[in-house]
Amino acid sequence: MDAEGPAGGAHGAQGEPWDGGHRSPQPQAEAMEAAVAESEEHSPGELAAEPRGAAGEAGAPRGEESEEAAPGEGRADAGEDGDQSGAQEEMEETEKERREQGLEEPGQDATAGDEKEPLDGSADGEAATPTGAAEPEAELSNHLAEEGSAEGGDETAARVNGGGEDSEASEEGAPGQEHDITLFVKAGCDGESIGNCPFSQRLFMILWLKGVIFNVTTVDLKRKPADLQNLAPGTNPPFMTFDGEVKTDVNKIEEFLEEKLAPPRYPKLGTQHPDSNSAGNDVFAKFSAFIKNTKKDAHEIYEKNLLKALKKLDNYLNSPLPDEIDADSTEEVAVSGRKFLDGDELTLADCNLLPKLHIIKIVAKRYRDFEFPSEMTGIWRYLNNAYARDEFTNTCPADQEIEHAYLDVAKRMK
Repeated sequence: MDAEGPAGGAHGAQGEPWDGGHRSPQPQAEAMEAAVAESEEHSPGELAAEPRGAAGEAGAPRGEESEEAAPGEGRADAGEDGDQSGAQEEMEETEKERREQGLEEPGQDATAGDEKEPLDGSADGEAATPTGAAEPEAELSNHLAEEGSAEGGDETAARVNGGGEDSEASEEGAPGQEHDITLFVKAGCDGESIGNCPFSQRLFMILWLKGVIFNVTTVDLKRKPADLQNLAPGTNPPFMTFDGEVKTDVNKIEEFLEEKLAPPRYPKLGTQHPDSNSAGNDVFAKFSAFIKNTKKDAHEIYEKNLLKALKKLDNYLNSPLPDEIDADSTEEVAVSGRKFLDGDELTLADCNLLPKLHIIKIVAKRYRDFEFPSEMTGIWRYLNNAYARDEFTNTCPADQEIEHAYLDVAKRMK
């Protein structure tokens, strides 16, 4: 229907002169009488009826002009090649007679006649149809392309704007394609907010740092919907669907995302220094033993073990990395000034450690009145830099959620 709209408009525009001719019959009759003197083949009645007959009878011959060529074709050839043949001159004379009879719009020249589509189905129409039809079709395709882009934006917004980034990536020449990603994380006490789960936050941070658009769905473990049970039977959050494929193993999900969402479209989150991956890997285990202990006489032992692990992490954070040391400089860098484990940018190692370190800070203070020693400047610098990043703070559960999660674990010591 849209493709026919422009053509219909053209028909209507060229139909007006014909109606005008009927509204002014006297000048037209005089012109017809003059034409009778030049041609004995037509009577005044036949000439007066010709416009309607031409419009109603598709392909009806119109004398000598139909046998040689269509007037539109003759004019186009004359304009392009400058060929002034006898047949073309004869057609021009015939066209002049038709113009005098009021069959064309007053003031319309031959060029304008070439551009507009004839109303009848004669050779004029056949000659003009390819050009006249091509223009509306081109306009329609451009319109649909623009409309498709707009709808794509709307649709992308409904689908978390996947097609929109994909379009930007294509325009910028960057390879890559947006994906349909949903991350399922543990829900909090209210069944809706983000609950305490360092593994959920780990994946949450990775997706955020990758810059990909994704959905996050909190799952209430007490009232797990049937559709989620069917989606990942026997699996608790976190898990993820990636383009319809369910993935449940956290470590494998991390590897998959790093491989699938790779440069140049997405940033690389792997570490440059291997030791950054293992830094602090025993801190959470020492904390778990410390917080679960209920015997007062063993408390000091567990606390020392935790402090030892924390001190090891602090030493690593304060030790300069190789790229912080200038080989040509005479000044020795004694203490690192980097923000995170592997440098000034968050990496996969930080996504693993920071959620756990934050839990230790909240729970140890709440249930054991334990705080990270102030002399552990590396850990405090590390945490403060993390708290300044949205990728961390906006993926953290509320402190009350963390405390509530350990309510039954951190029992009173006897």
